Amino acid sequence: MYPDGLKYSKEHEWVRIEGDTATIGITFHAQNELGDVVYVELPKVGSKFNAMAEFGVVESVKTVSTLYCPISGEVVEINGSLAKTPEAVNKDPYGTGWMIKVKIGNIADADKLLSVSEYKNLIGVK
Repeated sequence: MYPDGLKYSKEHEWVRIEGDTATIGITFHAQNELGDVVYVELPKVGSKFNAMAEFGVVESVKTVSTLYCPISGEVVEINGSLAKTPEAVNKDPYGTGWMIKVKIGNIADADKLLSVSEYKNLIGVK
């Protein structure tokens, strides 16, 4: 449920760093707390964000939640399929439910994120 090799934010986003690109989504815990996701609002390609700036919104049957960009950079790709199939966030949050890919602006931002064990400790999972 919480893959090794990812970084996690206290706001429940995950980051997969590959070279100078970071793929970002929300964690299993976040999607589970939200319930059935019905809408995802993502930024445009080319948008730039500082670490922990708001980048979008996820709406579920229970609530609306803000998405935060855990690492600074420029959006180079969005998961456009979420417009038609937002339920992918629930079904596969670390795979088909990814949200944005960012060209990393400052790799040091990753040092401020949590490891999988630190994130599990934060949410009370063993």
